[in-house]
Amino acid sequence: MANIYDELFRYFGYKNFRNGQENIVNALIMGQDVLCIMPTGAGKSLCYQLPALMTDGITLVISPLIALMQDQVTALKEAGIKAAYLNSTLSPFQFKKALANAVSGMYKIIYVAPERLESQEFLLSAMQMNISMIAVDEAHCVSQWGHDFRPSYLRIRAFVSALKKRPTLAAFTATATENVRYDIETLLGLKAPLKTVTGFDRPNLFFAVERLNESEKNSALLFHLKENAGKSGIVYCSTRKKVDEVCALLIKEGFTAAAYHAGMSDEDRKRAQEDFIFDNRPIMVATNAFGMGIDKSNVSFVIHYNMPKDIESYYQEAGRAGRDGTKANCILLFSKKDITTNRFLIENGSDDRCLDTLEKAHERLNAMVDYCKYDGCLRQKLLNYFGEEHPGSCGACSSCLLPMHEEDITDTANTIMRAASSIGFRLNPPMLAALLKGSNSAKKYAYSNSPYFGALGSMGKDLIETYIDKLISSGYLKKEGRYDHLRPEMLPRDGKYIILMPDAIEPEERISHKLKKTVKKQHAQTDIDSELYSILAALRSKLAQKNKVPAYIIFSNASLEDMCIKKPTTPDEFLSVSGVGMEKQRRYAKYFLPVIAGYINGDDLSEFIDKQQKAPTD
Repeated sequence: MANIYDELFRYFGYKNFRNGQENIVNALIMGQDVLCIMPTGAGKSLCYQLPALMTDGITLVISPLIALMQDQVTALKEAGIKAAYLNSTLSPFQFKKALANAVSGMYKIIYVAPERLESQEFLLSAMQMNISMIAVDEAHCVSQWGHDFRPSYLRIRAFVSALKKRPTLAAFTATATENVRYDIETLLGLKAPLKTVTGFDRPNLFFAVERLNESEKNSALLFHLKENAGKSGIVYCSTRKKVDEVCALLIKEGFTAAAYHAGMSDEDRKRAQEDFIFDNRPIMVATNAFGMGIDKSNVSFVIHYNMPKDIESYYQEAGRAGRDGTKANCILLFSKKDITTNRFLIENGSDDRCLDTLEKAHERLNAMVDYCKYDGCLRQKLLNYFGEEHPGSCGACSSCLLPMHEEDITDTANTIMRAASSIGFRLNPPMLAALLKGSNSAKKYAYSNSPYFGALGSMGKDLIETYIDKLISSGYLKKEGRYDHLRPEMLPRDGKYIILMPDAIEPEERISHKLKKTVKKQHAQTDIDSELYSILAALRSKLAQKNKVPAYIIFSNASLEDMCIKKPTTPDEFLSVSGVGMEKQRRYAKYFLPVIAGYINGDDLSEFIDKQQKAPTD
C-alpha cells in the first residue's frame, strides 16, 4: 500500500497533516468507523478524500449541501481524482449517465444528497457498486438535538444495511454537544468508532469587536472594506432589508458586491453565489442563509454588520474566512440595537416558542452580548464558551492589541451591586442604569422610591451601563431569563472591584480606532513580495477563466504566498510549494515558472499573462 504522506503530497500538495487528520485517515484506511468533530476550515474533507484514494472501491459522501458537492468535485478533478456528484442539478439524462458510470467503477468519490438514498433506482445501482466507505458530512443533521435536523438522515442506517457488504462509516460535523454525538453514533449505527474532537482554535483568524452607535456602522464598514481592498469577503446582516441596504451602499461606493437572502428568487441567489465563487463580485452581502457548503478558500474577511443571535452561529460564520490557512479578519460591528433586533427575532422567528426553548435562546443571546462587551482576550472568550481552555493574551484579537489599563471602581461597584440586590432581582441592565442615574424612565416604574434612585446621578448613563457590563462579564452580576433580570453572583475575594478599560482616544478617531493599527500590525506580511503576489494572482485569474473554475481551485492564496517566498524556477522546486501536488505540477508549472523567472529577471510580464487565457485548455 502506498504511504499516506506520499499520497497526501501527490494529490493535495501537502507534506504534513493538520491537527487530528492523520489518526482519522489511518483509522479509515484500516476499516475502522470514525466520528469526527472538527471546526469549520480545519480540513474535514481531506480526512475522507485521502482514505478514499488509498482503499479499493468507491467512497460515497452523503452531504445536504449542493454547493459543497459541486465545489469539491471540481477541486478533486483539478487534483487528478475521478469524482462526481448525483443531485438535483443534473438533468435526467445526465443523472442516468453519471449513475451508469458510477456502477462501472469510473469514479473514486461520489457525492449524493441524503434524500437520494430513498430512491429505489439509486439503491439498486448502489447494490451493484463496490462501496468501501460512506462518509456522512454535516452528521449533526441526524439528531433532533442538533440545529439543523434533516429526517432523511435517519434513513442512512437502513441504506447501509441494504448493501451486500457493510462499508466503513465516517461521520463528520463542525459542532456537536454530547447529546448530538450520542445520536450520531447510535442513529447511524457506528461500530466502535474512533472519536476525535479537535481543538476549536483557528490561529490564523484575527477577531475584533467594534462597539458603535448604529449610525456609525456604515463608516466603519467602508473603512474595513478599503483596508481589505482587492480581497474576497462576506458581510453578514441580520435581516433581508439590511442586506439590500448595505449592498446598495457598497455598489454606490464603488465596491463590486452581490446580495444573497431567502427573499430572492432561486435564479438570483444562484447567480449571486456563482459571481462570488468566481470572484466576479468578490464581496457577498448576505443573511445567515448564505455560506453553508461554500468551500471558497480565499475568503480573507468576514464582517458582521449585525451581531448574530448566538456564539455558535457567529463562530461558524466567521470561520468561513481563512479556510486555506492564511491570515484573515473576523470583525463584528456591534450596537445596542442589535440586542433588540435579536430579541425580536427570537420571540417571533419560530412557531416553536415554548418557554424552555425561548429561555435557552435568550441565554445564548446573552452569551453573545457578553462577548461583544468583553474587554479581555476574545479568543479566550470564544474557546471557553466551547469548553476549551485558553490562557488568553492571544495577540491576535482587538482586545489583546488595544492599549488597556486597570481601573478600581470599588465604590461605584458596591453601589451597583447593592441596588441590584435591593429591588428583588427585577431589573435588567438598562433599567438598573436608569435607576442609578435617576432617569424619568425609572420613575414610571415607581423605582424613585428606591434609596438608590439617582445614587450615581453625577455620572453619565453610558458610563454606568459600561460599569454594569464589566461587572457582568467579570462574573459579579448574572443575567437570568428572557428579560435579563440581574442578580449578584459573587463578590471579589479582596473586596476590590478592578476592571480593564480601554485607554482614552480622541473623538475623531473613534470609528475603527481599534483596528487602524492593530489589523495592519497583525497581518503585516513582511516576507511576502506583494508585487509578485499580484502578478501571480492575475495569472491564476486568467487560468481560472480559461478552465471555467473558481480561482482558488487553481491555487489557494496560501499557495501563492508560498510561491512568493520560495520563488521556484524549476519543476522540482515548484513541487516544494504548499498545495502543489503531482497533477498541479504537470498542469500549471509551465505557466507559473516562466512568470516567476521573468519577475526575477525584471521582464515585462503583462503580455505573457494575457496570452494564457487564449492558450488551449489543458
